[in-house]
Amino acid sequence: MKQNLKRRELNFPIRSKLKTVIKQALTLIKDGKYDEAVTYMPRAYSTIDIAEKKNIIKKNNASRKKSRIARALNELQEKSGKTVATKEEKPKVKKEA
Repeated sequence: MKQNLKRRELNFPIRSKLKTVIKQALTLIKDGKYDEAVTYMPRAYSTIDIAEKKNIIKKNNASRKKSRIARALNELQEKSGKTVATKEEKPKVKKEA
């Protein structure tokens, strides 16, 4: 019983932070704040990864949470018509022998 209480004490803050971060990310997306949501994504992903690493949630659960956040963000991007800033590929130049 003691071990259960100790683990509960250690896991509770991480689980609470996980729920808060996911809720904040989805709220930003729901409110249509695309730029803020994009800058918040790494923080959300990091928190989910930490919870997974500490075995608070399982691997597939973590993947599902990240996927749902990303999907919601992509839907918002399509609605707002914004494009994601990506690195431009350099044109490939053939070397002449």
